[in-house]
Amino acid sequence: MDTNMDLLSHHLANNLVELRQRRNLTQSALAKLVDLPRSTIANLESGTGNPSLANLARLSSALQTSIDQLLSPQRTSATLIKASETPIQERSQGHVKVFKLLPDKLPSMEIDRMEIEPGFTMKGIPHAPGTKEYFHCVQGEVTVKISGAEYVVKKGDTLAFPGQVSHTYVNSGKVLGIGLSVVVLAPLSI
Repeated sequence: MDTNMDLLSHHLANNLVELRQRRNLTQSALAKLVDLPRSTIANLESGTGNPSLANLARLSSALQTSIDQLLSPQRTSATLIKASETPIQERSQGHVKVFKLLPDKLPSMEIDRMEIEPGFTMKGIPHAPGTKEYFHCVQGEVTVKISGAEYVVKKGDTLAFPGQVSHTYVNSGKVLGIGLSVVVLAPLSI
């Protein structure tokens, strides 16, 4: 690989083959889908083709990916985040810990592991209307107070509630309360 163009051709070839095969498409089926000759697809997958921007756009649309993804080096499909690298927010003078479990910022979801020491409380943050929140108890029991109602969530239980309402997590038990919080954020309206 002497030039940047050779490198881009190499990335495109690898990505096209992977994306096409992942979608169970033959070269002929992909060519028909994007209205190109099969030989063009074969040349691109061998790294010898030089596609126009219009053809790249057609391919990215058909494969439901971006042009950038087509031309980028392949990424590994897995990322290991070591416990020591997991962001932790401490609240209530360190008696409540919130572990941010998603390494990537997703515009529509949050997943946190919460650890609440016995006798301590954590106030939840109300979200935009339409947001759904789920709390799954992994250890102990946690009382979730939602707009005046109280729900005792024990090990293995899951509580689903509207995320826009005022809510508080209380560990009134004798052991560390551990739970997973999944927040599915409402789409932003413009």
